[in-house]
Amino acid sequence: MNPREKLALVYRALENKKAENIVVLNMQGISVVADFFVICHGNSDKQVQAIAQELKEKIGEYGLPAKTMEGYDEARWVLADLGDVVVHIFHREEREYYNLERLWGDAKREDLEDLKSEAAP
Repeated sequence: MNPREKLALVYRALENKKAENIVVLNMQGISVVADFFVICHGNSDKQVQAIAQELKEKIGEYGLPAKTMEGYDEARWVLADLGDVVVHIFHREEREYYNLERLWGDAKREDLEDLKSEAAP
């Protein structure tokens, strides 16, 4: 699965559990860590965990286990490393505090409408 297809799959998983304020940063040429950072938040510990669980299940359906998924038990900042896509699922308060969008302000934001319209891989 190419990075763009993986990104669309991730986006749909986050949308399924009503993740809020989904932002996709194109990190190509900016970071060697990943091609894309996906940032979103939930409004409670339970919602953060539900979003992370949905992500894990959806990528598993396509044989794409997360290289790592950290922070699930604390549900304040779940980091899922999918290789070329890194997903940050924050609790709302932590997202405001860490403000990754500002930290990576030079990264181009992807158009979410494009992701919504892409077919399932």
